[in-house]
Amino acid sequence: MHLPRYATCVIPISAFFAASLWFGNTAFLHISVAFIQMLKALMPVATFCMAVLCGTDKLRCDVFSNMVLVSIGVVISSYGEIHFNVIGTIYQVTGIVAEALRLVLTQVLLQKKGLTLNPITSLYYIAPCSFAFLFIPWYLLEQPEMEVSQIQFNFWIFFSNALCALALNFSIFLVIGRTGAVTIRVAGVLKDWILIALSTVVFPESTITGLNIVGYAIALCGVVMYNYIKVKDVHASQAPSDGIAERMAKDWKLEKKSSDIYVPNSDNDNERGSIAGSLSGSDSKVDEEAPLITTSRLSHIGRTQLGSHAV
Repeated sequence: MHLPRYATCVIPISAFFAASLWFGNTAFLHISVAFIQMLKALMPVATFCMAVLCGTDKLRCDVFSNMVLVSIGVVISSYGEIHFNVIGTIYQVTGIVAEALRLVLTQVLLQKKGLTLNPITSLYYIAPCSFAFLFIPWYLLEQPEMEVSQIQFNFWIFFSNALCALALNFSIFLVIGRTGAVTIRVAGVLKDWILIALSTVVFPESTITGLNIVGYAIALCGVVMYNYIKVKDVHASQAPSDGIAERMAKDWKLEKKSSDIYVPNSDNDNERGSIAGSLSGSDSKVDEEAPLITTSRLSHIGRTQLGSHAV
């Protein structure tokens, strides 16, 4: 990738990706895993708002009503949180906004320049630059408070965490390639419920109240409806192109059948051969343009002329 394109595309995306990682991971120090997952239901809301502000999406009543439903559900879930922490909530919401900006920038900067990156290629370009951005808050905020004697580095925990992150990117790439957008969105909703349930088992301090469940269920209904609308829009945009492709395939089959209608008759071979010789002698100028016509169409035209002369 050329340096100007790298500077205008990869660096801004990497900056917001690093911001989403730092703010999102810092939120774990203040609020529970289950509540973080409930707050992540705001991701479609943030993405839609940023897309409207950047001009990549239009303000629609059906999508806006779903965003309002998601927001109401998250507010109810936050009200029911026992260990509510303002700082942790601000960190998580800021990380969500940074991730939404990253997604919108990916659409604006990459797609408009004709670049398509899968999750694996994106990591190849974005990860080194994101590391450089993450080094800044670590050096300024975390490194002064770190003491070597307090660091307990466990290689297997670090390695397994990195391996799970790599497996996640590979699985997303394979699921999208083998199935489609509907499957990945349904799997994302299922993943959220499993993550919330497992967090209550692994971390007993992350207690879930009935109001948490009700609020998250309301937000989840809005997310499901939003996913349904987006998938329906994708199918509607692909329908015209599919229709053109089908019509072209049908026309090609009809043309092939019409060119195969002529069956040579052995009784008239000599007569048609002489007629063909006279036609080739008289239409020598037309033969110079013969390569401009496709083979099947040319054979069909020639056979029609031969048949008319034979009659």
